Amino acid sequence: MRKIEHIGIAVKSIEESAKVYETLLNTDIYKTEAVESEGVKTAFMRIGQSKIELLEATSPDSPIAKFIEKRGEGTHHIAFDVDDIEAEIERLTNEGFQLIHQTPKNGADNKLIAFLHPKSTGGLLVELCQEKP
Repeated sequence: MRKIEHIGIAVKSIEESAKVYETLLNTDIYKTEAVESEGVKTAFMRIGQSKIELLEATSPDSPIAKFIEKRGEGTHHIAFDVDDIEAEIERLTNEGFQLIHQTPKNGADNKLIAFLHPKSTGGLLVELCQEKP
C-alpha cells in the first residue's frame, strides 16, 4: 500500500455537504460521478496527496443509504492506493482478512476497487484502489 488515496464520507446531500467541506478544506470539488453498481453519487476534493470523497445514495436500498440510516452521516471508509490490486487481494486473503470483493470492480475516479469487510479490520471499512491502466 502506497498511501491513503481518499477518505469516504457518507452524506445525505452532496449539494448541501459540499458547502461545508469546500469551506472547511478551502478547496473545490473537482469531479462528480455516479457509480450505478454501488447506487451512489460521488464528489471528490483534493487535499495534498490525498482526497476526500463525498458519497450520496442514489436509491434507498444502496449501501450508503443503509449506512446513513444506521449511523448517520460521517466517515464511511478509508481507501488505500495500491500498485497491484489483485496481488493485494491475494495477500490480504492469505493473511486472513475477509474481503467483500474477491475480484476488483470498476469504481469512481478511474479506479479498480475492492473492499475489505469491517469484521476483519477492527470495524473499519477499507477500500483498495488501483488506477486503471
